[in-house]
Amino acid sequence: MRSFSFPQLGKNPLQNGFIKLPIIGEIKLRQSREIPDGGVIKQARVVKRVSGWYVMLTIQWDLNPPSPMPHGEAVGIDVGLTSFVATSNGLLIKRPRFFLDAESKLKLLQQRVSKKRIGSNNWKKALHKVAKLHEYVANCRKDCHRKLSHQICNGAGMVFVEDLNLIGLSRGMLSKHCLDAGFGQFFNILEQTCFKRDVYFQKVDARKTSQICPSCGTVTGKKELSERTHACSNCGYTTDRDVAAAQVVAIRGLAAVGHTVKMLAEGKFIGIPAKQESPGL
Repeated sequence: MRSFSFPQLGKNPLQNGFIKLPIIGEIKLRQSREIPDGGVIKQARVVKRVSGWYVMLTIQWDLNPPSPMPHGEAVGIDVGLTSFVATSNGLLIKRPRFFLDAESKLKLLQQRVSKKRIGSNNWKKALHKVAKLHEYVANCRKDCHRKLSHQICNGAGMVFVEDLNLIGLSRGMLSKHCLDAGFGQFFNILEQTCFKRDVYFQKVDARKTSQICPSCGTVTGKKELSERTHACSNCGYTTDRDVAAAQVVAIRGLAAVGHTVKMLAEGKFIGIPAKQESPGL
């Protein structure tokens, strides 16, 4: 079994670095985080991975977390294969090649597996090395996504991303590259980070974000993949193609939450208009 769960636990099952599981008894563990005050451990799920055994605890915690409201500076995000992330304020992050960098080593390890006798100890050891490499790639990808999500949330009050058809991307001609980038996992981690840091998060329509000028709203037409610069023939606004698409995402997000958008001459946002207090209040 890869995992098994315990739907019911005894009272205070986690004490002094040990967890008491039904039938199995006390097991020593390395606790990754403290149990919050007032939290009660209700269930446990034991998971087997190539790096070892893990226990995931389900905690009942009575609280009413506030839902983040739109506030502060808006940041639009455009994702792609040339630049993994492009933000509306000009940040460009090159796409890390997690799986592609490890592909040659993975090929070598899989060749060694094929030369072993199936069921032998050496065959099992070779399979373990393949699984360990896959877990290492997955951990690197998730660690990068978490660090990048915190970097985006620094100084931001609202984050808007494209509502992409991730299933369609995973079945296209560039499916291996899209799956290696992990757009879906990045959006999920970014949404969790925004919730923890009181940043508003919302997905907006992703259609034709690269075909609209963020400065004047003119439809510039479909661009070839080799065209990496947005140049509007109507207003003369010029910027990186992915940054322009991210600015269109931010404009759509601000329109969705009911805010107006102003643009500086350099193509930067003035964010949300300052709130004016009514006389006598």
